Amino acid sequence: MKKFLIIILFFSYAFYAQSSSVYLISIKGEINPGLVPYVERGIKEAEENNARAIIFEINTFGGRVDAATEIKDLILNAEIPTVAFVNKRAISAGSLIALSSKKIVMAPGSSIGATTVVDEKGKKQSEKYQSYMRSEMRATAEKNGRPKKIAEAMVDERVVVPGLVDSTRLVTLTAEEAVRYGIADTILADVHEVAEFIGLPDAEIVNVSENAGEKVVRFLNNPIITSLLIMIGMVGMFVEIKTPGWGIAGTLSIIAFILFFGSGFILNLVSALDVAVFVIGVILLLLEIFVIPGFGITGVLGILAIISSLFLGLLPKFDFITPENIEIALWQLAASLVLSVIFTYFLFKFLPKTRIWNNFILKEKIKSNSGYDGTIEDKKNEPLLGKEGIALSDLRPSGIALIDELRVDVVTQGEYVDKGNKIKVIAKDGIRIIVKKI
Repeated sequence: MKKFLIIILFFSYAFYAQSSSVYLISIKGEINPGLVPYVERGIKEAEENNARAIIFEINTFGGRVDAATEIKDLILNAEIPTVAFVNKRAISAGSLIALSSKKIVMAPGSSIGATTVVDEKGKKQSEKYQSYMRSEMRATAEKNGRPKKIAEAMVDERVVVPGLVDSTRLVTLTAEEAVRYGIADTILADVHEVAEFIGLPDAEIVNVSENAGEKVVRFLNNPIITSLLIMIGMVGMFVEIKTPGWGIAGTLSIIAFILFFGSGFILNLVSALDVAVFVIGVILLLLEIFVIPGFGITGVLGILAIISSLFLGLLPKFDFITPENIEIALWQLAASLVLSVIFTYFLFKFLPKTRIWNNFILKEKIKSNSGYDGTIEDKKNEPLLGKEGIALSDLRPSGIALIDELRVDVVTQGEYVDKGNKIKVIAKDGIRIIVKKI
């Protein structure tokens, strides 16, 4: 009986300790879709472990509206009390996240507001974007009993708040102003004081940290990184198609596209259909290049499928797609493709002249008594400079040509030449006969 009572007391203490915990979730840095899984996991763990409350420590200049909206919905739907602790700043999308919590606590010297929707360059977006953000701020403030007018004035300088701002300035509040005008509840210095403020002075603070996977996915979802992955994938794929065999370019291309689509798949930004469209596009493009002569509808459809899948991979979840997201995705994809073309051009223009490239080329003449001859005899080779001929095979970029009644191995400077086209010898580099299309 005594042992039974001890067991009951032990589990009662364990349950009490568990139920007296407060979970701390940090929302810092740029707000992007990679942050959503971390916040979602933190809220779920807090609910499963019967936490008494969740404190969201916020320090951000903002970020993507779609990601902030997802986080806002997660906080509003949380089954336990939530507190936003603005430690330094909750600017732009950060203020929407702060308003979604039941209580808001400001740290000394912190600020909240300036929620106008802007692009990557800080330029104010059109009215349709501002209207969406005004409604989100207004609805969230109304849900938690905050002043709707001030929430709207954080987005639109035309909203007049008597005694606070006129129609020429956006609202950004200091800690004291936020408390004075009802946006925040109090000013406290640290998380432990916040726990005491909500009536849990002895609660255990459980810090929910981002795990390694969440950090990697968040890093990969950065707009700069996704653009680089697209560029590496496209350049690598083009270089691999243009050169014989399989090399490092193709491997890098596959890795880049796996990281791009894989991180998007984890964040539910990419569906299996998007990946299938990309794979079909690659297959169509390869069929056009290696099986079907010329370049026609198959190649065009392949390119369109690849570009479409990349565009869809840059969009947020369907429920959070806005005109702003579509415009951002279009600009990001266009920039990546343009940079890919520029990089590929310089790669094929200057790489053949570098020492690294020449290390792969056989330049030393092998003596004929060895049984092999790595060169064409000089009397047949040197006079070919400047001569014209016909490509007997596709030059990708190497192949066979007929020049001055001779069948010779030739290579272009990266140019793709179809079989049957006229070519001209423009240079000789070791054993290489370099040609270009006329």
